[in-house]
Amino acid sequence: MATAYLLPIKTAAALFPLLALLLLLPTAVVLYRRHGVMSPGRTLSLYGFLYYLLTAYCMTIVPLPKQTGDMCERFAMVADPQWMPGNTFSDIWKEAHHKVGLNSLILQNPAVAGTVFNLLLLLPLGVFLRYHFGRSLRATAVIGFVVAMSFELTQWTGVWGLYSCPYRLFDVDDLIVNTSGAVIGWLLAGPVARMLPALETLDGRALAARPVPFGRRLTALAVDLAGCVVASVFATVVLIEQRGTAPAWLPVAIFVVWFVLLPLATGATPGKRLLLLRLVAEDGGPLMPWRLILRALVLAASVMPFLSGFFLATLILLNEPWRYNHLTTVHGPGAQDAETILYALGSVELQAVLAGLALTATCAWKTLRHPHRLAPHDRLSGIHNATLPHSRAVRAGARATDRSQPVAVAVARVADGGAPAGDLDRPLVSAAPVGPIGPVGSTGPVGSTGSAEVQRSAVDSR
Repeated sequence: MATAYLLPIKTAAALFPLLALLLLLPTAVVLYRRHGVMSPGRTLSLYGFLYYLLTAYCMTIVPLPKQTGDMCERFAMVADPQWMPGNTFSDIWKEAHHKVGLNSLILQNPAVAGTVFNLLLLLPLGVFLRYHFGRSLRATAVIGFVVAMSFELTQWTGVWGLYSCPYRLFDVDDLIVNTSGAVIGWLLAGPVARMLPALETLDGRALAARPVPFGRRLTALAVDLAGCVVASVFATVVLIEQRGTAPAWLPVAIFVVWFVLLPLATGATPGKRLLLLRLVAEDGGPLMPWRLILRALVLAASVMPFLSGFFLATLILLNEPWRYNHLTTVHGPGAQDAETILYALGSVELQAVLAGLALTATCAWKTLRHPHRLAPHDRLSGIHNATLPHSRAVRAGARATDRSQPVAVAVARVADGGAPAGDLDRPLVSAAPVGPIGPVGSTGPVGSTGSAEVQRSAVDSR
């Protein structure tokens, strides 16, 4: 019976890298907005949950049967749902051939093995919902039932219409057992959570080391570049449809609006606003247009040659049939395939790609080597990143404020003088609830260190 589960596990292992890559940017945005940091522990936990969920779904639908004309006849026995609770006990007794014994009733009974599998299938879900997401027992039971129902509906609908009839049985007992497995997993997660470090603790350590993580800024840059490309393509298509042509300077204009005019008007690019970041001047003054222009120029020089090189190579491959045909007709393993691609690109395009890659890699290396993780466009323009409070910090601050009033707000310094190492990119404001003597949880004067969760995030009061 274990062999039957091997194919679904292999299928999930093959699909997961692609799924992880597709979800990398959305996952980073969600984690940074919610927790302010994408700590290795939380990331590993979340991707472990995604891999488990993918494996669970593969277990319920794989292997897929071959679509044939007589398929509905072959699977006629599972066409109607089984709505009678407790029918599993009848199946166990039937598989035991009406014999009473340890082997026949339990150890060698396939109906028992199937029931145990259904119980274990959603047991990790309960563990994840309690440890990673902090859900209650009632919420875990509801979510477990919804997930189990999605399994059964997927089977009953023939993978949502992919097949003309179901090839697995919709069984109400499976709903009950799956949901029970999620509840048992939640109960077992208590001892498990005590053995593992709290994810909030791991987040706090990461934020203490880097108030504005490099990955958070990189994610904001990726969102901005993707937004610029999408806006440029959309505007070009609209103008071509309406006027038959689009000006060559249109992408440059959109880049200037995105990285200069919007930060000048709002204090952040759309990507930084999505990642709860703001741009602040090093001297604490307003954002000057010439500084934003310098920052945008250096940023464009760092990343645009690399992106433009690949864009140019793609256009040439798509618009020159002889190169595209050559690329598609020549086949060969390993180095021969790589040589074919390099030949198809041509020397000029290849040099542009390699030069852009080298420049981008150099800028990334200099950024990582800098003690404060400042990129060249940060250092030359004198404009740095500052954090706005992530959602967990906002809720923690609101709860603390409700318990104790008023709130003392200490504005963080933006100038370099006296700033500790690694604090050039930092929270804008530090807020701590005030107790009878000072902030809650402290014995010092008002304005000293308060709630760590609130302290690490910042409320922009300007």
